Amino acid sequence: MSDNTPIRRALLSVSDKAGVVELGKGLAQHGVELLSTGGTAKMLRDAGLEVKEVAEHTGFPEMLDGRVKTLHPKIHGGLLGRRDLAEHVAAMEEHGIPPIDLVCVNLYPFEEVTSRGCTFEEAIENIDIGGPSMVRSAAKNHAAVTVLTDPADYAVVLDEMLANGGATTLETRTRLAKQVFRATAAYDGMIADYLGAREKSEDAPFGETMHLQLTREAHLRYGENPHQKAALFGDFSEILEQLHGKELSFNNIVDIDSALRLMMEFADDPRAVVAILKHNTPCGVGAGDSPRDAYQKAFETDPESPFGGIIVSNRTWDLPLAETVDEIFSEVLIAPDFSEDALALLRKKKNRRLMRWHRDRMPSEELDIRGVAGGFLVQDRDTALEDLAASKVASARPPSGDELAAMAFGWRVVKHVKSNAVVLAGPDRTLGVGGGQTSRVDAVRIAIEKARRRDLNLRGSVLASDAFFPFPDGVQLALDAGATAIVQPGGSVKDDDAVAAADARGAAMVLTGARHFRH
Repeated sequence: MSDNTPIRRALLSVSDKAGVVELGKGLAQHGVELLSTGGTAKMLRDAGLEVKEVAEHTGFPEMLDGRVKTLHPKIHGGLLGRRDLAEHVAAMEEHGIPPIDLVCVNLYPFEEVTSRGCTFEEAIENIDIGGPSMVRSAAKNHAAVTVLTDPADYAVVLDEMLANGGATTLETRTRLAKQVFRATAAYDGMIADYLGAREKSEDAPFGETMHLQLTREAHLRYGENPHQKAALFGDFSEILEQLHGKELSFNNIVDIDSALRLMMEFADDPRAVVAILKHNTPCGVGAGDSPRDAYQKAFETDPESPFGGIIVSNRTWDLPLAETVDEIFSEVLIAPDFSEDALALLRKKKNRRLMRWHRDRMPSEELDIRGVAGGFLVQDRDTALEDLAASKVASARPPSGDELAAMAFGWRVVKHVKSNAVVLAGPDRTLGVGGGQTSRVDAVRIAIEKARRRDLNLRGSVLASDAFFPFPDGVQLALDAGATAIVQPGGSVKDDDAVAAADARGAAMVLTGARHFRH
């Protein structure tokens, strides 16, 4: 059988009627017989096209409120019969089953109906049965049948028919068939998840099933290490647009994700904010009147670590920032946009990746999913941000205005440092970052040491801790180094000891009541 298969008979039955008249007219120009149902048939007739009702074709009326109309041997035999097998051809002729060469169907809008709120009965009535059955039959027999489920493909098929004397190619039919099985898998998964979520409660906030319908976006050169294979699935490129540089690596993407989530903490900050990250961890974060000013504050936190790191700005990347950043090698630079002169300068280094961040496309609700032995862990993402001005002041002295501003800055950053995590901060910058330690006091030591190596003045700084202090030693170390205020969740049996350590030095301590572990 030739790879090019002519279309002589087509069945059109769509919920989304965009483009279906144009498709019908294009098919009619090639002499294709049009079969249709209900509203689609009426629309095609109103456009002046000759249409045969499916009920007339099958000799069996639509029934049960339209639940049964295409579930008939004359439909599925016409789709599934193999044209290259004599016994199939003979059986079709014996039973009066003409072949159907093209099917155009899109499924009932189950997701649209359920997402806007509906009764259970309405949801059930929007479960499509005939549509998935037809497109699956057509896709299985794509050696001979063309199947359309997306209006974006109508013109492609019509152009191909014009180029091939009314026929489509096997390559196109194969591509469209793969789309069908992706669509029906997603459709069935959506229904299963909806039904499985009906018993959700506060104690059981997730449904019985979770279907992730992801399309591979790219093969990656390798994974976390060169001996690991890797690929990217999903819609990453919808959020990040690459403007320059070689392809992203697995580790680049992980770091970029961390950078974006950190910068979302400062989405409403009126200042320019710049963060530098390395190995999925903030090296420094700064805020200022300009991106360059913010970058310099971030860089001064830890000038050694940013080499080969990720830099993200919440403002357009301008030329002064580009000139300053150009002094060191950075793997990826991210911003909502880049000025033309900044782009011209930054593109001079071929290995540097430049990414335009479409912040408005960031998912508003998203799950954090991690693979574990034999399964997956699922949780809500940690997007909570406590109002420190409304949090509990546990110390005798409340924080000053500057201390409260520094707490707010450090609290936003410490959420994104690996636990155990602490951040020494001022109102507009990080001064020391300590994370990924097995003891909290060691994290404090590292943050202090990093600041001292840079000759950064810690007098009047604030210490932010992602979880409570099990002992007062970390508090005492920070106060000895010059910190005058501490923000932490509280919740330890030794909270009183930590508060007493702060009171003994006249320091302020705020307890948020919310922990922000990052494992």
